Formats: sequence, C-alpha cells, structure tokens
Amino acid sequence: MNEVTEAMHGFAEWYGRQPIGVWSAPGRVNLIGEHTDYNDGFVFPFAIDQRTAVALGDRDDRVIRVASGFAPDAVEIHLEELAPDAISGWSAYPLGVAWALGELGADLEHVRGVDLYVASSVPVGAGLSSSAAIESAVALALDEHWGLGFDRPTLAKVGQLAENRVVGAPTGIMDQSASLLGEADGGVFLDCRSLDADVIPLGFTADGLSLLVIDTKVEHAHASGGYAARRASCEAGARAMGVESLRDVRHDDLGRAAELLDDETFRRVRHVVTEDQRVLDTVRTLREQGPGAIGPFLDASHVSMRDDFEISVPELDLAVATAQAHGAIGARMTGGGFGGSAIALMIDDLVPVVTREVLAAFAERGYREPSVFVVHPSQGARRDA
Repeated sequence: MNEVTEAMHGFAEWYGRQPIGVWSAPGRVNLIGEHTDYNDGFVFPFAIDQRTAVALGDRDDRVIRVASGFAPDAVEIHLEELAPDAISGWSAYPLGVAWALGELGADLEHVRGVDLYVASSVPVGAGLSSSAAIESAVALALDEHWGLGFDRPTLAKVGQLAENRVVGAPTGIMDQSASLLGEADGGVFLDCRSLDADVIPLGFTADGLSLLVIDTKVEHAHASGGYAARRASCEAGARAMGVESLRDVRHDDLGRAAELLDDETFRRVRHVVTEDQRVLDTVRTLREQGPGAIGPFLDASHVSMRDDFEISVPELDLAVATAQAHGAIGARMTGGGFGGSAIALMIDDLVPVVTREVLAAFAERGYREPSVFVVHPSQGARRDA
C-alpha cells in the first residue's frame, strides 16, 4: 500500500467517511550545500520518491483535527487557539502550517475546520526531511482547500516558519523548497538570499548512475543543541567579519577571517564559504560535463563537514569511506548532521556491491544495521486524489 492509499484508508478508519482529497509531498536528498541555506547561500537538493500524503475532509465548525498512523491519538484545536505555544509533539508540523498560513497573510477568520490524516514513507530521523514533506503536503492541501492562492515559494516560507517558530528548529528554507519545487530528474538550485530557483537536469538515469542513500539509523533532532550551535557560530562569524551573512564572505577573505576569528569559528566560516563554492562548481560541472564528473565536490564536502563544521559521526564517516573504497564516484553525509544519512553516487552495477560492503563494514564495527536504498529525483508536492 503506498502512502496515498494509506492516507485514504486511514482517514476513512479514523473519521468514518471518505476524504475529499489527498495531497502528497516528497522528502529530499541534499546533493550538496549543507548549512549554507541559513547563511543566505546556495543549495542543490532534489525531491525523492519517498513521500508523505495528507488526506483532507471538510468540517462544519472551526476545529482542525489531525491523526496519523505513527501516533496513537488524534489532536484537535480550534482555529482561534492556534499559536506556537499551544501546539506540541508531532502535530506541531501540520498544525504549525495552519498557523503559519495566517501569519503570512491568509484570512483564516472565514474558513471552516478540517480533518487531516497523515501517512508517510519518508524515513524519520534519516536526514531526508520527513518534516518538510509533512509541512509541504499540508500547506498545499490547505492552500487549495481554503482557496488561499499562495504560490509555491510562499508555501515554502510557510513550512519554514512553522518549523522555526512552532517546532522550534532553526532551519533554513531549503527542505521545503525542494519538496515543493522538485521535478523528475531535476535538482533544485536555490539561491537562499533571493529565493530564485532553477531546476537543473541531473541526468543520473541517462548516464547509468544511481544515488544510494545509507541511513545510519543514528537519529538526530534539529531542535536540539548541535544545529543551533552551528548556526550561532555562523552568525558570530558574520558579525565579526562585518557582513550581513556568510554569503558575503569570499574565498579571498578567509585569510582575514583566520586573523579575526577564534579557530573554531573560523573553521565553521570556512566550511560555509567553501561549501557555497562547491554548490556553484557542482551545478556548472553538471551542465558542462554531466553527473559523472561531480564526485570530487561531494567528497570534498564531506571532509569539510567532518573536519571544519564537525557535524559528522563515525557511522557516517564509515558509510562514506566504504562507498568510496568500492568505486563510488563521490560520497558525503547529507542533511543537518549528527546522524542521519550518507549518499553515494555510483554506476548502477555497483549498487549491490556497495550495499553489501556497507552492511558488512557496519556489522564488523558493531554498529546498528543501516538501511540502504536507491532514491530517484522525483516530482514535488502535488494533488493525488
């Protein structure tokens, strides 16, 4: 049963009637550009073929009720009571979106409540943005059902606002943008300052390449300290350099940064500055030479995250090194770090080899068995039924 069918069945079981529609949105893999988004930099994610679906039914009152297959109870709240401090737990994602729509200009005084049921095939805690998939599916569903008329870049802002203010995770806008703007075989090249987005053909299938995800099963939580501490370091570095954000620091400025900043802050800054350049280099190389030539940028990105930004963990390092040792074109950890997943780009024939070797390497170290699977660049959020 796929997530759309599961959402329809779950809705009928919970609410005793059929939904009037089902919307879905994908998780994402960030091909390159980590921790650059909240520094006004560049990112290059793509939507994947694991999705979250939201079934919606109308109500004749002003209550929003949400249920899902991954929580024992439904949560409900009156539209007038929606506020960041009134929402908690998993329901903060869908209910936070409803609140954020109002904050960004939707007139919620004249809309009726809804019943929602959420079903998902996006792995939670894997760094594949299961949270943005929920937010984007709910945002698209409510926008259409309530006739709000928001465009997709605005809906991405809605999801980010919900994540920042209601969930309490200080994330940038990359994940929601990938989920809402993604296209089949395309990566979303996003300028996080201007929010200009170009979909760049990836060409993996045409070149006989697969992107393997290695979910280490080391769970992370972005609302906790490591992510927030990295963001604070970046903001401190920008202040010391006298710029609005690290987007404005050039590679040539790193010598001055080394003199101005303590060692840790300097390394945080160096990661962001060099990672921005790697995104630009990856997009240029894709256009000029194709996906088989981007491996060195993926490899260098991982080294930078491991050594300068210090967000990798031994399991991620092992996954990357094992993939590289067995023929991957390039490999890196992906997502916010402190756990989650690594990605490896390789020719199709190597997928079973690398999968086998990664599983063996994790077993030999006594690590928890990872989940290893291929993802395909896929269409963004849509209405399914």
